[in-house]
Amino acid sequence: MSRAFLVVMDSVGCGGAPDADGFFNEDRPDTGANTLVHIAQACAEGRADTGRSGPLKLHNLDNLGLGAASRLASGRTAPGLGAAPQGLWGAATEVSRGKDTPSGHWELAGVPVPWDWTYFPRELPAFPEDLLAEIRQIAGTDGTLGNCHASGTEIVERLGAEHLRTGWPILYTSADSVFQIAAHEEAFGLDRLYALCAGIAPRLHAMRIGRVIARPFTGSAETGFVRTPRRHDYAMTPPAPTLCDWVQGAGRRVQAIGKIGDIFSMRGIDEVRTGPDAELMTHWADLMDEAPEGSLTFANFVEFDSLYGHRRDVAGYARALEWFDAALPPVLARMRPGDLVLITADHGNDPTWTGTDHTRERVPVIGAGGGPRAAGLCAFADIGASVAAHLGVPSQGPGRSFL
Repeated sequence: MSRAFLVVMDSVGCGGAPDADGFFNEDRPDTGANTLVHIAQACAEGRADTGRSGPLKLHNLDNLGLGAASRLASGRTAPGLGAAPQGLWGAATEVSRGKDTPSGHWELAGVPVPWDWTYFPRELPAFPEDLLAEIRQIAGTDGTLGNCHASGTEIVERLGAEHLRTGWPILYTSADSVFQIAAHEEAFGLDRLYALCAGIAPRLHAMRIGRVIARPFTGSAETGFVRTPRRHDYAMTPPAPTLCDWVQGAGRRVQAIGKIGDIFSMRGIDEVRTGPDAELMTHWADLMDEAPEGSLTFANFVEFDSLYGHRRDVAGYARALEWFDAALPPVLARMRPGDLVLITADHGNDPTWTGTDHTRERVPVIGAGGGPRAAGLCAFADIGASVAAHLGVPSQGPGRSFL
């Protein structure tokens, strides 16, 4: 019996989205955004040498077909990439009207989002007074901070001291359909932050706000404030059974690595392993040995997006890509006959682009298992259908297998 490993390199887009002109960062459309190509160009030109140097070195991903997938997506060649593919390769286009985490992951798992998300306006305050009043009531405070669009690291640095002085939670959003609450782990309390997010999530989900995100941090005004890895997402449930449900419903096991459990509200998931990306790589390697026959392992490596894309840190993003590439061979060496590994992304986050938000892009689809083959230009939902076909599980969504 076969196993499948579906791995999301969060935000590693490769340009070419045909509807990019309808998505914006600040006032600039995403037309021409290309996370992978622009990082490779910056590296080749010596503009990404902090903590690394020279051209972007992704030999293992490129040998699988990353360069070919990128060229197929946008017609542009990433400097240093372009080896003859030794694995499965293609590029996928999203149809959901969002460039956010739930839209991307749900559609990868076979379920495009059938509605338009709600987004908060770029006003001060960004949130309605009745929502703020309910948050004050749940939190037991007489005020809130922020109430605006902001970068998570910036707003914590700016309002962290006032948060410690007042005890008020910090509220903010972005261009995505999200509502984020930041609070100090010790002074406010981690469990209290989680309870606040869980308490307000049903109202926000009813408004079609996709996620409420708890953003804990530590530190002080003197030492600086640092976000901790104990983030927790309270996401809406997918609108229909996803790949995870299909596999679990067939009596198979589904293992989640990273924030997959949060994204799917634990629907169709038997086990979750979390941690920073370096720890997630160890979890993936362990599951290459431990995952039972017929199972699905679904992983998300988030730090490309959370640490480097949103912060427009080109060199940091390049370092993360090279780290992932170097870590890949020992993991793939543990594959069993009949295994399928598919590596893809959920959206773009071009660190050379205007603003701090995701970019609308196609994503690469590369894989190991079965030798060289072309998936071509496909839909996100085709990835879920293909994994289902590999596992011998009926697909219930609109996707078609490219295997």
